[in-house]
Amino acid sequence: MKIKAAIEKFPGGMMVIPLLWGSLLNTYFPHVLTIGSFSTSLAHGALPILAVFFVCMGAEIQLKTAPRALKNGAAITISKLASGVAVGLLVSYVFKGKPVFGLSGMVIIAAMTNANMGLYAALTKQFGDEVDRGALAVLSILEGPFITMVALGVSGLAKIPFIELLATILPILIGVVLGNLDRNMRTFLKSGGDLLIPFFAFGLGAQINLHAILAAGASGIVLGLITLIFGGIVNVIASRLAGGSGVAGVAVSTTAGNAVATPTALAAVDPHLASLIAVATPQIAASTIVTSLLTPLLTALYAKKFKGRQKAQDDKQAVLPLAEPADAV
Repeated sequence: MKIKAAIEKFPGGMMVIPLLWGSLLNTYFPHVLTIGSFSTSLAHGALPILAVFFVCMGAEIQLKTAPRALKNGAAITISKLASGVAVGLLVSYVFKGKPVFGLSGMVIIAAMTNANMGLYAALTKQFGDEVDRGALAVLSILEGPFITMVALGVSGLAKIPFIELLATILPILIGVVLGNLDRNMRTFLKSGGDLLIPFFAFGLGAQINLHAILAAGASGIVLGLITLIFGGIVNVIASRLAGGSGVAGVAVSTTAGNAVATPTALAAVDPHLASLIAVATPQIAASTIVTSLLTPLLTALYAKKFKGRQKAQDDKQAVLPLAEPADAV
């Protein structure tokens, strides 16, 4: 029985299938995930597994590629923030605060300026290169509600948790050090990365309730599509301009699960936003689900197209030197 081959026929299957399986269990059979012991720990243990995955991924990053990775990450971070704020401000000011497709400017910024770094790490591991994977060190600032609060103009009321940011990138840095000090260590850790993907994907999926899409209605789906398609186009352009492949630009076009807490965090510092929580929370949750399911598909398709185009260019360049003597004659 070729289970692995069947899963890999689906774009990003090693990430998407376990994630979908976890979300289905959490939605329709949640008691299965709470029976205790190792079974419950696996369902709720995505973060520890991700920490190990980040060490393995960091070991693949060679110092000679670090400047390109940081440049790529910075460009995408700026583009993701800028595109989210631009769309949010367009709704807030051009439409005078009236929701468009049921979406407020606040909820658009909250969804578009956030990113699922676990999904990004898995996708760039499968479809990206060292530059794409190394960009995570910069892009990790996008995970969590605080950078969104800064983007909304309330930075004076909230501090960016730099310690948490350091805690996020520390496993990557440990992997970078180990991989660059010892080639054998790099080979050893690199082999563990692919193995971990389905396990933390299941844990991430086990935190998703598919009923959130129904609660949000069409507006939540629209929010997810705006984040993925419009945001993705802008992010890919930024990545390509920075010398990247663009894979990172697609892979980062998601909404993280922790973005669901953003409306509550905003209401804590700006009480007049409290009335938006009931509407904004399910919309952002729906965007999380939509982008979690569709981003792997688009990343796989983009990577396939990009590699095909790159191969065609390489073949063309290989033929040109052979054609020159004939032209000269």
